[in-house]
Amino acid sequence: MRHLLRTLAKPLLHPLEAEGEFVYRRSHRVVLLVMSTLFLLLAGVTLWLMPPGGWDYLLPVIVFGGAGMMGLIVGTVGKDIAVARLWGSRN
Repeated sequence: MRHLLRTLAKPLLHPLEAEGEFVYRRSHRVVLLVMSTLFLLLAGVTLWLMPPGGWDYLLPVIVFGGAGMMGLIVGTVGKDIAVARLWGSRN
């Protein structure tokens, strides 16, 4: 299953998993998953509270939902270097 998910997310993961030096700690992945969950929760609450016909509310839903999904994908199926690249952790 993990291989299938990595294949589907290859366009997102490939640029983040290029070789290079990086600093990775396990807490980086945990914090990334927690922040992604919070972003998805924020997008969901915004969508739920959106008034009928309030199309301008879709911008935060798209931005926070996209950031949350990207972080969740990288945090679950990405390699350590991809997580470190999201945090900007380099030597």
